[in-house]
Amino acid sequence: MANAPLADAVSSGGVYDVGVGSAPATTCRVSDLFRDTDEASHRVTGAEMRQEHEDALVRVRLGVAASLYAALRCKHQPTAAHSLRVALGCSLWAASRGVAGDELDQLEVAALLHDIGKVGVPDELLMKPRKLSSDEAQLMNRHRKMGLYILLSCCESVEVMHTVGNAAAWYDGSRPDFELQGRDIPLGARLLAIVDAYDAMTTDHVYRPAMSRERALTELIECAGRQFDPDLVKEWVELQLGDITRLQAAVAQRWLVQLDQDAANRFWGFNPQPWPQESEPQLLFQQKLLDAMHDGVVFVDTKLEITLWNRGAERLTGIGRDAVIGHTWSAEMIDMCEENGRTVATANCPVVNAVEHGRQAHRRMTIGGRDGKALQVNVHAVPVIGPNHTVFGATLVLHDASPESSLEAQCQQLHEQVTKDPLTQVANRAAFDQAHPGYVSSHLAAKSPYSLIITDIDHFKRINDTFGHQAGDEALVKFAALLRDGCRPGDVVARYGGEEFVVLCSNCDSATASRRAEEIRQQIASTAMEMLDGQAITASFGVTDLRPGDTPDTMLRRADRALLTAKDQGRNRVEVIGDESAESRPKQPGFFRRLFARTDAAAVAGQDLLTPVPLKVAIEKLRGFVADHGAELVKIHENDLVLRIGGGVPLLRRASDGAWSLLIELSFSEQLFLRRSTAGQASDQVHTHVRVAIRPKRSRDAKRPEVRQKAEQLLISLRSYLMAHDVGEDEKGVLRKATTLVATWLGRSPEN
Repeated sequence: MANAPLADAVSSGGVYDVGVGSAPATTCRVSDLFRDTDEASHRVTGAEMRQEHEDALVRVRLGVAASLYAALRCKHQPTAAHSLRVALGCSLWAASRGVAGDELDQLEVAALLHDIGKVGVPDELLMKPRKLSSDEAQLMNRHRKMGLYILLSCCESVEVMHTVGNAAAWYDGSRPDFELQGRDIPLGARLLAIVDAYDAMTTDHVYRPAMSRERALTELIECAGRQFDPDLVKEWVELQLGDITRLQAAVAQRWLVQLDQDAANRFWGFNPQPWPQESEPQLLFQQKLLDAMHDGVVFVDTKLEITLWNRGAERLTGIGRDAVIGHTWSAEMIDMCEENGRTVATANCPVVNAVEHGRQAHRRMTIGGRDGKALQVNVHAVPVIGPNHTVFGATLVLHDASPESSLEAQCQQLHEQVTKDPLTQVANRAAFDQAHPGYVSSHLAAKSPYSLIITDIDHFKRINDTFGHQAGDEALVKFAALLRDGCRPGDVVARYGGEEFVVLCSNCDSATASRRAEEIRQQIASTAMEMLDGQAITASFGVTDLRPGDTPDTMLRRADRALLTAKDQGRNRVEVIGDESAESRPKQPGFFRRLFARTDAAAVAGQDLLTPVPLKVAIEKLRGFVADHGAELVKIHENDLVLRIGGGVPLLRRASDGAWSLLIELSFSEQLFLRRSTAGQASDQVHTHVRVAIRPKRSRDAKRPEVRQKAEQLLISLRSYLMAHDVGEDEKGVLRKATTLVATWLGRSPEN
């Protein structure tokens, strides 16, 4: 790696910080490394396994510095977990680049310790449940200088210091306090910056939910050339969209076999102690009871630190437990207000009064609900007082007191009334066929998120052939029970057919649904089944969420594509085809503009779109649209193509009436945008321009209302798949025609 003076290896913070958050489903998880090793066979709890895995990885990689990692974990466990994920991600990326030797060692050590300075950050900043103010962010950014000070005391590697010190530098040199820019920034620092930002964006924070993988990659592309190295961003995007199974195996082999623990600990020892585990059966019963309650239950200690957040609290507030556990309670966290709408002052907060003054409170208030609207609740705050009148904390109970049934309550009633599958006692196929269209229409109308999980048991035929069909039936019953246990109130689990099941997740985006699917997958893989002689089964999962313009069929096909991808990449995994953030959804243009602007007179809908991804990525996304909508490719010439999508058969009034179909005409070209930094350095970004025209196959069908409505729906759906927005007058760049034919990426022989 390139070297620079140690005095210059100082940064002042990054755009994407991970001060408060929970673990996402990242590119290279700790569980992924151990899944293919003998160490994964030990029967331990999930928390113990994560602790054991982290300790093993840290010991073999850091040696003497493992004590620094232990200190960071004691200070703030989410930051330590983030650092380990970033190190594994950098290791995986380096494996794809062929990086080895000292350069790889330095990159991994720098990634593990890049946030070590947060041990000096005040707890109130690390635990703050809201986004930091500008002054607080400036104070938080001091952690980089403190981290370098710590490393200077124990690290003899100049390259590690340079990597950590320049990881926050912007590629175009526009960030203050950094002298290096462009390729003068060490390669390791440029790699680390991208992986660090990607993990931060795909992590769930109390002040911001995790982004989907596609949205996070789009964000990196948009920042390429300004904040990040554009060539490395393109490389990282292609790595994430490809098959990384082989690379994960290589990283597992390196961290668990090739790295020499004895050599790493030659002068220093590291003997971590497991976190205290409560093992009394009574506590297990209490936890099950709390999670089964419809009311929200929250526990806080004497420092107002949240120690419990049950599923009822998740349902009412829309905030996951992993995003708040260990953080300081405040009324503004859930937008708690008096019944008249007045904000609750700290002195009048029922939880604060229960802890500080031992006073019990029971009154009607409002909180921010899952859909962003105020929700009336009955609040009951009770101090927890010991034998000597010592206050140990408080319990908060939130009871839904809204006068009208919520969408989730209606979905729950539907879940209780649907016909059950006689074997597994979950909803059957007919119930799913009835519920899924209702979920799609109601969530589209409410503009609320909705996700679909489809899963099946891996190699189920082998179970029947080896243990018999009765054992196979018992495995199906157990599998369905594990799926049901992993759901919230309002979700529906249905047996789709054979060993295939679906989960309908109300008010849930793809990032949250994928984390829940991963938790269920791990639970299934670690559950011994008596009917299988104590062996465990595995399952593959496909996840997607509702997109603008979706129909029940397109959403189901997209989830099925994700499941097939999981199977193609080795099974026993979760694959997501997720929706983009609402920020990327364009405002719907006026009707006459869509009807006439830049389209022929016969078109019933059309638009000029611009998507911030290269042409190859745009075509891959178009393939998903084609598959999910059952479209047919009827013509292709260079960068122009025509798709045909069938419509419906109306009530016939004359013999000439019949089924209608729509033709979608697409013309692709790449557009090169030049960006100049404050330092005068130029960089380019490649976007894809798409000209769309939708017309009926027969001209007389253009007057049909259902044809126009379908065309509008298809345009909205296509825009969502391509992550595109309408081309504005100010978005004019240098047009460069793509040299690769669209047909090459579609993998189809055009019909002329």
